[in-house]
Amino acid sequence: MRDMQGIQGRLNEGLWRPLERPALAWIVARLPAAVTPDHLTAIGIAGAFVAFAGYVLSARDPAFLWLANAGLAVNWFGDSLDGTLARYRRIERRRYGFFIDHSTDLLSEVLLALGLGLSSYVRFEVACLALIAYLLMAVLTFVQTVIKGTLQIAFAGIGPTEVRVGMIILNLLMLVLPSAPVVVLWAPLSIFDLIVLMTTAAAFGFFLIAFWREARRLALDDPAPGGRTGRA
Repeated sequence: MRDMQGIQGRLNEGLWRPLERPALAWIVARLPAAVTPDHLTAIGIAGAFVAFAGYVLSARDPAFLWLANAGLAVNWFGDSLDGTLARYRRIERRRYGFFIDHSTDLLSEVLLALGLGLSSYVRFEVACLALIAYLLMAVLTFVQTVIKGTLQIAFAGIGPTEVRVGMIILNLLMLVLPSAPVVVLWAPLSIFDLIVLMTTAAAFGFFLIAFWREARRLALDDPAPGGRTGRA
């Protein structure tokens, strides 16, 4: 991801980072000179649209889930390499890059979640709940970036790459496991609904924990004048 002026560092403790980082470094050193970070950003967005189409078409034929997986791989390629290439070539455009990168990331996640919800495997409202949780974590990341000057890419080892890997694994399970309802809550839910719901609950939990820790830290670092309780 391309850094914004004022950001002092990037923190990425994703589970796949030890493998992802050298792979990205190897790829970026071999990209043609004509390829720019903006080209890679466009490729990432195109991958999200491909994944969206794959999910929607999987309602007719499960084989289209392979198309969704291909779209996720293309989305990872473009999104992970645009900022890496900018830093490698030392051509960062800090404010522009930060804005374009994160805005397109949000668009990609909306496309992926809506596509999943329009498939025949996960209920639309369940996919939307997962999207809400992801957007909560994204907003928390942006707020913390402003406060601390550090862009945190992953929480509890889970970042964008780990989310994509999880979606690919879920797609593979959809190909081999039955999609019949296994439990009835507000509606009949499949095993895939339950997997997404549990993941969503974990994300909400991470958000609350991160919010509480940051609020306590800031209460100590930024006390109210004269010891009074107050807010800006």
